[in-house]
Amino acid sequence: MPDILERSSKTVFKGRTPVTGPTPSQEPVIASISGFEWSSEESVAYEAAIEAINGAVGAYTACIHAERGKPSPDAELIGQWRDRRGELARVRERLDPCDHERIAEVRRHYAALARQLMEGS
Repeated sequence: MPDILERSSKTVFKGRTPVTGPTPSQEPVIASISGFEWSSEESVAYEAAIEAINGAVGAYTACIHAERGKPSPDAELIGQWRDRRGELARVRERLDPCDHERIAEVRRHYAALARQLMEGS
């Protein structure tokens, strides 16, 4: 018997050991994903909010880099900036494309934060 998986309707063989269980679906996983429709304005606003978050992440990264370049870097400050980058990643992951008010708020807030951090570094 070959070492690759051979599929029958009821048994999966690997080498000489049969494994019984559910038959793999013949339908691709993507077929079970429902569609999402949004306007060009909505998609642009969402992407702009994501970019504002990414800009703030980049600004924190620049601050960390600048602090590390100092003769006596402040390790606590670097740790705080790293934590804030992690928080921004969570904000980005939870951003709901359907929440238009939150998208606008995120875009304004994080674009301003990125500007403030870059002016201060």
